[in-house]
Amino acid sequence: MRRISVFGSTGSIGCSTLDLIARRRDDFDVVALTGGRNIARLAEQARDLCPEIAVCAYEDDLPALRDALAGTKVETAAGRAAILDAARRPADWIMSGIVGSAGLEPGLIALEQGTTLALANKESLVCAGPLLMATAAEHRATILPVDSEHSAVFQALIGEDIAAVERIIITASGGAFRDWPKDKLARATPEQAATHPNWDMGQRITIDSASMFNKALELIETHEFFGIAPDRIEALVHPESMIHAMVGFSDGALMAHIGPPDMRHAIGFALNWPERRTLPVDRLDFAKLGQFTFRAPDEDKYPALRLAREVMRDGGLSGAVFNAAKERALDHFIAGRIGFLQMSELVERVLDRMTESRLGNDALSLDMVHDIDTQARRAADDLVPHLSA
Repeated sequence: MRRISVFGSTGSIGCSTLDLIARRRDDFDVVALTGGRNIARLAEQARDLCPEIAVCAYEDDLPALRDALAGTKVETAAGRAAILDAARRPADWIMSGIVGSAGLEPGLIALEQGTTLALANKESLVCAGPLLMATAAEHRATILPVDSEHSAVFQALIGEDIAAVERIIITASGGAFRDWPKDKLARATPEQAATHPNWDMGQRITIDSASMFNKALELIETHEFFGIAPDRIEALVHPESMIHAMVGFSDGALMAHIGPPDMRHAIGFALNWPERRTLPVDRLDFAKLGQFTFRAPDEDKYPALRLAREVMRDGGLSGAVFNAAKERALDHFIAGRIGFLQMSELVERVLDRMTESRLGNDALSLDMVHDIDTQARRAADDLVPHLSA
């Protein structure tokens, strides 16, 4: 029986992960579940799967979690330190599904066990890719990508020589505004941005999809995980969201990974790796689909993609600055303090302001990443009143 922990169990990735685990209860022993503010869902998951411990992110939610799990054998805890302690509990497979930079440290701690880390937290590689990969190598741990695009690339590369790869193409649905003209985007609301045409995801990642910041993060993630030069990584708008990524080789061959827009495929692949097992996802009927369509992303409309290329070129702590500024820009947009197009303007201004402090750091440390993250968030907050109207 495999010991499994799920960090971010109440989010969309976590819920999909637990759906697969619940279908094969006899195969898994759940060690830890961690969640955010959705205490009712976390308690329901804990009652169903009986983990050793359930942890909520905020101390003030702990009484509610304890009450909800009264009479069970599930240990309860709350706060950042408790999440990190949960990451130290021995497990064979750990899902890193916490959203944002908050997922970095639990992931690093999990890798120090020499375990398998299923990485859905793309921000870990964006903020500290070299540190994450070095930690995995040092402790002989395995990182399996769970983003649908990077799982697709990983699968296309099985049995292949990475040196023969000429290009990697990751696809984007285009999000809620893929057919909107740029001049209309200035008036877009958080509610409009949070409606995805294809995928069922949380609010923040859905808005990131609409702005293409999610795809920008994934470009950086591709560079960090697979070691591919930035000029060999492409993004392509594919409205059907059926082809998740394509890998082009030196002989001109192009391998595409095709599947329904259901995260349980990528999660299930990581859960069952190195085997393939039956998954409860739709089977595609190509006759009904009819055709696939593609178009190049408009980088004037989506400046996040250009900024991602600058981050990959600069290296160092640029990714940590980019991610922190992006997270604060999203916070300000959701709160109604800035407009949709001002998110990319804010991120670019933060990157420009912090040029010197984010370069020249080849050997990243967690403290360095935390420090630059704090500085970038503070800079973003300071710059909000100075954005163009």
